[in-house]
Amino acid sequence: MNNSEIKALISLLDDEDQEITEHVEQRIRQLGGQMIPYLESEWEGSFNPVVQKKIEELIHDLQYQSVLERIRVWKEGGSIDLLEGLWIIATYQYPDLSLDKLRRDIEQLYYEVWLEARSDMHPVDQIKTLNHVFFNKLKFAANTKHFHSPSNSMINIVLDTRRGNPISLCTIYMLIAQKLGMPVYGVNLPSLFVLTYKQGTTQFYINVFNRGLVFSKSDIDHYIGQLNLKPTDTFYQPCPNVDIIRRVLRNLMLAFEKTGDTDRMKEVEKIMESIQDEDAQPPLSDYTNK
Repeated sequence: MNNSEIKALISLLDDEDQEITEHVEQRIRQLGGQMIPYLESEWEGSFNPVVQKKIEELIHDLQYQSVLERIRVWKEGGSIDLLEGLWIIATYQYPDLSLDKLRRDIEQLYYEVWLEARSDMHPVDQIKTLNHVFFNKLKFAANTKHFHSPSNSMINIVLDTRRGNPISLCTIYMLIAQKLGMPVYGVNLPSLFVLTYKQGTTQFYINVFNRGLVFSKSDIDHYIGQLNLKPTDTFYQPCPNVDIIRRVLRNLMLAFEKTGDTDRMKEVEKIMESIQDEDAQPPLSDYTNK
């Protein structure tokens, strides 16, 4: 369709015949995200609140379908780029968010740490240096005041406010560490997401939510024992990026549930289901909001 045909189609949204408007809405959805700029233009020029409401719903539906498609393609492509996965989640609420801007933001954080890091440092000293810059200079901290806010799952907001939940702080910390060449990865613990530094026979753990506290396997043994759970590799070893994104989505679902926004909770659940492996049971730690 050319521009004039698209505009003519959208103009029929305020037709008095409901059958016509339903057909128009269906056609707009079929045409997909390319319709959003035209819908936005029509919204701005409309003085009919009913039509404006209808346009807002159409725009949301088209943007939502775009999120579903992008996250599916990301997973099918191997879920290699964690930042891209986090960006896709953030576009659910911030559809105009730029991935390039996020990359620049992470690059700037990396540069701040790189100025003080040295490649010949002992692994624990590398983490201590990263902790110093991340928490003292860059001022990242746990968002204990608004722990269940949906914004904790939006990487752009966490980067702006420097406040987040365990997994959002861990992902930013990990992205910086990996750009520095550190073998730092995510670990799915029950009720808490942490990181591990793992290279050869060297392995220890990092609690970013507790200002980068370094701890050992025996501490995890004790933690699992307190929860009366059977130890599994999931609690000790690096998890894939797709598991991290699933856990971020579960946090977002719970956040919307706590605010009473069941419609958004169901939408996020559908996003999560779109990247769930068939017949796979999510690990116990994924059911928790941390």
